[in-house]
Amino acid sequence: MAAPQQTTFDDRDGWIWFDGEMVPWRDARVHVLTHALHYASSVFEGQRAYNGEIFKLNAHSERLRRSSSLLGFELPWSVEEINAACKEVLKVNGFTDAYMRPLAWRGSESMGVAPGLTKPHVAITAWEWGKYYEERKSADGIRLDIAPWRRPAPYTAPTESKASGLYMICTLSKQHAESRGYDDALMFDWRGRVAEATGANVFFVRDGELHTPTPDCFLDGITRRTVMDLARNRGVDVVERAIWPEELETFEQMFLTGTAVEVTPVRSAGPWNFEVGDLTRQLMKDYEDVVHGRIPNA
Repeated sequence: MAAPQQTTFDDRDGWIWFDGEMVPWRDARVHVLTHALHYASSVFEGQRAYNGEIFKLNAHSERLRRSSSLLGFELPWSVEEINAACKEVLKVNGFTDAYMRPLAWRGSESMGVAPGLTKPHVAITAWEWGKYYEERKSADGIRLDIAPWRRPAPYTAPTESKASGLYMICTLSKQHAESRGYDDALMFDWRGRVAEATGANVFFVRDGELHTPTPDCFLDGITRRTVMDLARNRGVDVVERAIWPEELETFEQMFLTGTAVEVTPVRSAGPWNFEVGDLTRQLMKDYEDVVHGRIPNA
């Protein structure tokens, strides 16, 4: 049985894969002059294990390598080696159901805006983590504020990467939303179109069709693609397109998708209200079934 979790993330029992070696959790440290800490030269993944199997592991490892490449540094570990390390982390920590965080960054070998002689590093952690939102809200729907920050244009940042620096405005937006009594925030893009939540993709339902914004300035999430496949398998039309805020009053249902949030219904976003309808509930069930191996992997 896994040991109970401690309060803080720096003081826990367990093991972390760090640059090819398994080290005790408390010993996995980096220097204060690490390039990533000063210049956000880091990328990460969020993935979950269910019943001892890491869902869509290969896709996550591939994206980690692609994200680092988009930031200009190549990882010396292959997809297969990262996959094996993730499985080892899950095993040595004694977890069957867990959240996992592979992280890649530039180190402290040199300092300055230019990366210089910095070397790439990778760490992989895992911990037991239940629902992202409390159980009741995960079932009955969460409330979203409208974020004061917008997703940047793809010509201003490497928006196809899961880069840590791109989450600064997500942190600010979620903090702002929670301070106002909301659970999360809906973000628009630089054009004013609907984009995503602070850490999840968004979907809408109207007349039996599923609508979702085109991911041209934010991540085309792995969970997003899984849910789209699950919907199509049920004969549901899935429409990827530009969505403007004034359209939101025409949608009947709304939900979020992501590794952390899984499939979470939304009952309101700013002034717009939604029902937790049949299609949302069906896709929530289908996703639960696929990640637990009860239906074929979408």
